Amino acid sequence: MRSVIRGARAILPDAVREVQVITEGTEILDVSDHYDPRPDDRIVRAEGLTLCPGFVDIHVHGGGGCSLNSGSAEAVRQMALAHAKWGTTSLLPTTLAAPMEQLLRAIEAAKQASLSEDGPTVLGVHLEGPCLNPLQSGAQAPGSLLVPSEADISPLLDAWPEGLRMMGAAPELKGGMELGDELSRRGIVPSIAHSDATYYEAQEAIRHGYCDVTHLYSSCSGLIRVNSYRIPGLIEAGLNLDELTVQVIADGKHLPLELLSLIYRCKGAEKIELITDGLQFSASELKEGTVYRQENGVETVYEDGVMKLLSRQAFAGSVATLHRCVGNMVKAGVPLAQAVRMASENPARRIGANRKGRIRPGCDADLVLLSETLDPVWVMARGRVLRDETNANQR
Repeated sequence: MRSVIRGARAILPDAVREVQVITEGTEILDVSDHYDPRPDDRIVRAEGLTLCPGFVDIHVHGGGGCSLNSGSAEAVRQMALAHAKWGTTSLLPTTLAAPMEQLLRAIEAAKQASLSEDGPTVLGVHLEGPCLNPLQSGAQAPGSLLVPSEADISPLLDAWPEGLRMMGAAPELKGGMELGDELSRRGIVPSIAHSDATYYEAQEAIRHGYCDVTHLYSSCSGLIRVNSYRIPGLIEAGLNLDELTVQVIADGKHLPLELLSLIYRCKGAEKIELITDGLQFSASELKEGTVYRQENGVETVYEDGVMKLLSRQAFAGSVATLHRCVGNMVKAGVPLAQAVRMASENPARRIGANRKGRIRPGCDADLVLLSETLDPVWVMARGRVLRDETNANQR
């Protein structure tokens, strides 16, 4: 059966305007100003709503009480469904640094979950670590961090060659530059992550394939002073170097609106990827003050809408959904169409998911209707409606 979404203002790759979007099966069939009805078409009347591509989260550890590090394919499917209800129709489950055996189980879980042919799409896997700098470990387990030149991580890279889409690493570590070369050779996106690199080391990393910065400002080195000289760090490199795209946790907690505005002014709409960095209890109901133990053994506490280390000295990942991140970018002064692009087309393009993140014929039928308050009221993932609060589906 065809579905026809009518009356919404659609965010298209090159414009924002009212069109008819027709889906059939799992893909978008047509985007047109005109509509030739069929008797069995399912009509979605969406007047007053905004139609946007399904969101693509390329950095999310869990959701709905489940996480990738659990090593369970069913847990990965459940976390995908939890985020899908809030508009994230594709995601890249992301590991936390952990012992090799746990990481291999996590990769296998993502691989098995990706075999599902309907609903939200598991795009592969994102390894955040384990080659991260202990000086910028954040909520990563220090005992699980490795130095590239001293560890054999080939089992991780070989576990799912076509599914490993991105790996975060600290290039300033011994062997980190060579790791970037190897990841690039394999078609894996190298992202500078949990890094204490200077600006100049980041420039060198670019020459070794690194092209992205993991959660800018979080676990990233910044400007320091050495005697009379100021030495810029990874934050400044991410903001200033055109070769780098940046992942941004726009949950309203990790970064204030003023910094979100600054990042936008520096990078523009094309080089920002909104991420949740969501932990296992993102996209779910949480009780203030509750302590949660992550799969990597690190204990965190939920306070003021965000996860924190028990010391309260650092955040430990978010509990956000991408629709909330889009809304915060709008609050920071970003036009809605560009904020949506940061949560859909940009992350999809970064990892080469070419059928995702755009409303155009031939792309997957991943669509979201947003209310005036930018809340998802209708969600379709690969042609399957997962949420409908419009009361609009009718023949």
